[in-house]
Amino acid sequence: MIHVQNLVKTFAAFTAVNDVSFDVAEGEIFAFLGPNGAGKTTTIKMLTTLLQPTSGSIRLDGLDPLTHQNQARQRFGIVFQDPSLDSELTAKENMEIHGVLYHVPHKVRKQRTEELLKLFELWERRDDQVKKFSGGMKRRLEIARGFLHTPRILFLDEPTLGLDPQSRNQLWTHVKKVNEAERVTVFLTTHYMDEADRVAHRIGVIDHGKLVAQGTPREIKDNTGTETLEDAFLKLTGSTIRDESADPAATMRQFAKMWRGGGR
Repeated sequence: MIHVQNLVKTFAAFTAVNDVSFDVAEGEIFAFLGPNGAGKTTTIKMLTTLLQPTSGSIRLDGLDPLTHQNQARQRFGIVFQDPSLDSELTAKENMEIHGVLYHVPHKVRKQRTEELLKLFELWERRDDQVKKFSGGMKRRLEIARGFLHTPRILFLDEPTLGLDPQSRNQLWTHVKKVNEAERVTVFLTTHYMDEADRVAHRIGVIDHGKLVAQGTPREIKDNTGTETLEDAFLKLTGSTIRDESADPAATMRQFAKMWRGGGR
């Protein structure tokens, strides 16, 4: 479903992503892990058409996002780290606008909205303004919205950041139900190692722009001789604190601008 081969992205003399290759199968939950500044955000931007690679190739559901940009965008949904809901609108209205933007037929988006809001336990609050929701409810709504147009791939960038353990567990229960029922490929980033260990079928670890490990959580722990994924991660990437280099809000603005100017 996702095929990345020898991907490189340079900015002047700095190489942010350096010869990265990996595959993600249909229906797989793939966790893309790395310290701040490791190259995760740059890779995701290339996968979601926000950046052009310097070299290498990407295929999303068989499509080259460079030459079939709009078709590729129809194949995926994306949930950013920063909130992107309209807090003055209701849950149902937020779903409706998303469906219209993706040209989901009225009958289909009405049915999908009801199904997804019920699955994510938000149907009873469908007519409430989003500003009245808790943080966990907002994240569930954003992810439900991401599934609305029946994407083949869903990108989740730190989807549970700041949520309590109960909300995190509930959210992943719902995501896994859709993943299994609709065979949606899920590509996620997270700094919660226990979450990646529990949820992901396979994991890729990137550091200093290079992919330093790939495999199931068990394989990565076995290969590093560690008991936990967090210990494996630290062994692979070191314990030095990294500065945060990504700007999720800027990414969200860039993606919205891209949609407005991309002929959609």
